[in-house]
Amino acid sequence: MTRTKRLAAAAAAIAAAVLVPLTAVPAHAATGPATHYGMTWEVIGYGPDDSVQVGGPGGTSSDAYHGDTPPSASLPVLCLNVDGSPAPAGISIGFYNGWAQGTVALSRPVKGSRLNSRAAADTICQATFGSGWREAEFHDGHFGPDLAQTGGWTFWAYGNIPNNTRFWTAIIGQPANPWD
Repeated sequence: MTRTKRLAAAAAAIAAAVLVPLTAVPAHAATGPATHYGMTWEVIGYGPDDSVQVGGPGGTSSDAYHGDTPPSASLPVLCLNVDGSPAPAGISIGFYNGWAQGTVALSRPVKGSRLNSRAAADTICQATFGSGWREAEFHDGHFGPDLAQTGGWTFWAYGNIPNNTRFWTAIIGQPANPWD
């Protein structure tokens, strides 16, 4: 994907986020509000070709084991569209900073209590950005030969996410999601 196409896609995603109401809840979502603290991430840095590193490394208030933000907080959902994009030259890829093979974008802010299932979070991403989008997850970074291994804590992707913004991010295998 060319830089121009990535910029156009990012601009369209941002414009769509402003226009899409976040009132729809999928029929298969859990009933009732989420009551658990959820894990949140932030921008770690920016790289070449409109790439961004997101995560919750040491030194921030991110808690991958219990969640760090109450469900009463309204934050955007970190959404990911994995499309097989190759990593740009010039970023270091490893266990703690893998490549997500796609593009990230933020939904409009949503209360964590609305994230009462992974399906509810994924639906927000799909309603905002379209088919193929879902909530990003802690282990979405890939590394190694053919990007066959997954790591955690941070990952790189294409996208235009503002600095100094926290956002909901899922994690599998730990009770650190609002729906846990």
